[in-house]
Amino acid sequence: MKIIFLTIIIFFYQCNKAKKEKENSVKVEKKKTNKKDALEKEIIKPWDSLNSENTEAFLTEYGKQNPETNVLIKTKFGNIKLRLYEDVPVHRANFIFLTKIKYFNTTVIYRVAKNFVIQGGNSDNMYTQKQRRKYGNYLMQPEFKNNRKHAYGALAAARDWKKNPNKLSSPFEFYMVHDRNGAHHLDNQHTVFGEVVSGFDTMDKISKVDVGVDEWPVKDIKMTIEIIK
Repeated sequence: MKIIFLTIIIFFYQCNKAKKEKENSVKVEKKKTNKKDALEKEIIKPWDSLNSENTEAFLTEYGKQNPETNVLIKTKFGNIKLRLYEDVPVHRANFIFLTKIKYFNTTVIYRVAKNFVIQGGNSDNMYTQKQRRKYGNYLMQPEFKNNRKHAYGALAAARDWKKNPNKLSSPFEFYMVHDRNGAHHLDNQHTVFGEVVSGFDTMDKISKVDVGVDEWPVKDIKMTIEIIK
């Protein structure tokens, strides 16, 4: 009798546990939706929800609401004014987004490759790394529009060259071409999404700093980036 009574108790306990687990769970219903519905579902989120799963939808909508194209890089060597291209909407929106959340203000110009490029958007700052982790190190599809060239002053997105056959762009790191003859071996390898409008003299000054074997400046070149009219 004791064994039967114990079995009944266990049976009711398991049924009750299963009932509670069902009550505390959320079932996701799979519905057929068209592409427009799926896009709207993805973008109705707080702005800090950007991640690797909703990158294009998020930045496309963000770009519609934030149409700015002019930004200013400020350094101790002077300023560099940039114009972002409207026909590369995802890359433009991404740069504006990171500028507005002040991500770049914790970063430095971390690579000065003499007579080649000046590169920024990263640092050893823990806050910088925290921001990168927050957004999941998302990547962007290339936007090779209008056959943009790596001319002198071109602004382009850095990317990994290894295990990256689709040429996906890093959202956080960018470079400006400092070679007066251009860097045309990079054409259609990296997305060009803007250009230097003024501040070439600032680029010249930066190009003269002492760097280590990794081309990282011996003394950090801090910068801030802001939207301008």
